[in-house]
Amino acid sequence: MTPRDRHLVIFARAPRLGTVKRRLARDIGALGAWRFHRNSTAALLRRLAGDPRWRCWLAVTPDRAALAGRGLWPRHWRGVRRLAAQGPGDLGARMGRIFHSLPPGPVVIVGSDIPGIRASHVAEAFHKLGSHDWVIGPADDGGYWLIGARRRPVLRLPFTGVAWGGDQVLARTLVNLAGQDVALLEELIDVDTGADLKRWKNTRATIGGLRQG
Repeated sequence: MTPRDRHLVIFARAPRLGTVKRRLARDIGALGAWRFHRNSTAALLRRLAGDPRWRCWLAVTPDRAALAGRGLWPRHWRGVRRLAAQGPGDLGARMGRIFHSLPPGPVVIVGSDIPGIRASHVAEAFHKLGSHDWVIGPADDGGYWLIGARRRPVLRLPFTGVAWGGDQVLARTLVNLAGQDVALLEELIDVDTGADLKRWKNTRATIGGLRQG
């Protein structure tokens, strides 16, 4: 399998003030939430988009943001193959559309606002898909920050009945995947609130201190 056969898809919301990270905005203000979202997306693109081990796609919402072109987005586009609209429906419908529409090969989808995602996580996900049907990166809030599928010999989507935004997203998805071979990755912090952001900053500071020591 070549890198052209591995598809990494970054799901992102258009970075417009007042429309992103609304729960976080209640704690740190709309401007702070917008800055967090834009900076996280930019940093993720820097880390992942130019990696030669996969082809990178950016799937955006709302759909009109894809038509607005790249001027709306952070300037880290090396290696991004295409800016595409996520399309209508809930998150499961939008992810399902991506899993069905991309060229052959394993597909890994990540969110744009999980600051702990590293290229090593994505590489591990694609490695797991060499011997598993699905791979999931759990988030600490009961959801997940990554989901990937081998997509062969058949693709059976696991999103029916998932209550997106709740604390049972991962649990329900795993129930739907019963009978399929699923690998789990490291749990990461999903920054949705001011408390989440504080925990992330504390975790980053601790890791940095350990590396320096």
